[in-house]
Amino acid sequence: MQLRYAFRLDPEPGQRVALARAFGCARVVYNDAVAARERARREGAAFPSAGALSKTLITEAKQSPERRWLSEVSAVILQQALRDAERACINFFSCLKGSRQGARVGAPRFRSKRDARQAIRFTANARWKVTGVGRLLLPKIGEVKVRWSRSLPSVPSSVTVIRDAAGRFFASFVVETDPDADLARMPDADGLPAVGIDLGLTHFAVLSDGTKIDSPRFLRRAEKKLKKVQRELSRKQKRSKNREKARLKVARAHAQVADARREFHHQLSTQLIRESQAVAVEDLAVKALARTRLGKSVHDAGWAQFLAMLEYKAQRYARVFVKAGRFEPTSQVCSACGVKDGPKPLHVRTWTCTHCGTVHDRDHNAAKNVKQTAGLAVTACRAQVRPEPKVPAQREEAGSHGIHTGTRAAQRHSTR
Repeated sequence: MQLRYAFRLDPEPGQRVALARAFGCARVVYNDAVAARERARREGAAFPSAGALSKTLITEAKQSPERRWLSEVSAVILQQALRDAERACINFFSCLKGSRQGARVGAPRFRSKRDARQAIRFTANARWKVTGVGRLLLPKIGEVKVRWSRSLPSVPSSVTVIRDAAGRFFASFVVETDPDADLARMPDADGLPAVGIDLGLTHFAVLSDGTKIDSPRFLRRAEKKLKKVQRELSRKQKRSKNREKARLKVARAHAQVADARREFHHQLSTQLIRESQAVAVEDLAVKALARTRLGKSVHDAGWAQFLAMLEYKAQRYARVFVKAGRFEPTSQVCSACGVKDGPKPLHVRTWTCTHCGTVHDRDHNAAKNVKQTAGLAVTACRAQVRPEPKVPAQREEAGSHGIHTGTRAAQRHSTR
């Protein structure tokens, strides 16, 4: 499978200027492409093709006095900017037609030099390479120092140079992983247990075996520092150098929180995949939960990022990953006898089953129900998914709906 390996870059002052020039040129070409398509839409004309845009916005623009400076950067990053604009338009119209899965996206917007993230992409046609001394050679930029934290599993197909809001530079390589090497890194799945995970705020995760993982609450712990640097930023004069310095402090403080959260998610997801043959989670509506009064804590937990890591790592290392339905009453059903005991407010952390008398920890019981609902009990221990029925079916659930049976059916036929 294809993955991205990101490494920190340490460009020299001259290389920083060259990278800023490359970011600006790619941004101008992208905005020109968006403007050309918008102009065609207003006039009712056909959208210009990618070839026509490349000829007009790159080849001919380089020869004009207004866009002559486009020749100072690699032509590959300009072509990739056009491709990004085309992909943005395709995604937008696919959402309008309903043929695109995932979150809805809006119409392509113009990029600004004040955007938090700036990026350029080099493909193999740009003839970039990693030198023998471990530096990244980029055309018309030079050899940039890379902080290598691990080796690349294969030859990258492309590299994206990114500058984030904190002013840091990263190189993101697209590589193809070796399935055999990935399987060799992980223990054999045979004999490993299956695990159900219940995500929460008091505890970040509660496993079906009873393990509770505390929530680090990175944002809450950094609020005092964030409040201080944000207050300093608000007191600086707009468009001044001191304000730019204060803005970088705020961005770096937020970057530290995001990096710590991402590291925690990586370590925990890798541990769960390593120690389990199958993982079951609940399909949470994170966007909806983030709009509630608990939204700040939901964003601080980062559930969506953690679940995305679990999913791709399970696929990479040949583990089973299952999502239980978000409407499954995992917190209302007794995991011992299967009786639905009804909804409970959030402050109720323990409850006793009214039928079998089992005392449940709310989160642990939900984790076991997630595992059973996903069907991993059969996969893991060859046992039944649901417990044996110990209570009679409810009156409205007994029998088959819409089909008359027994004496009433016979009487109905006799009267006919």
